[in-house]
Amino acid sequence: MELILTPLKKAIASLDIAVAQPKNEFIRDAVIQRFEYTYELCWKFIKRDLSEDLGSESIVILSRKDLFRVAADRGLIKDPLIWFTYHKARNETSHTYNEKIAEQTYDIAVLFLPEAQALLAILESKYA
Repeated sequence: MELILTPLKKAIASLDIAVAQPKNEFIRDAVIQRFEYTYELCWKFIKRDLSEDLGSESIVILSRKDLFRVAADRGLIKDPLIWFTYHKARNETSHTYNEKIAEQTYDIAVLFLPEAQALLAILESKYA
């Protein structure tokens, strides 16, 4: 099966554009929103790729943390621990909003961008 990576490419490009802007309250909020949907696409593409390689029945039972551990073992991502941080930040932004969490999430989103770009590069080389 071929993975169509266009949605992931567009999401990462959108996050990249937002991160490149001078930071203010509106840009921070745009970065956070773009981080949220880019993160969601990343983990879903990780799951799809692993399902292709290992079978969906072995992947569907994994927790998100286990999914990231397997992804690291298979070379899709470098460090599953940082992806745990991204997941936590994503959950916090969707359930709570305050200034401190927004600032922390912005910083995490900036760190996430190169990780997402690296994942995309790996998937592109695999499915090109």
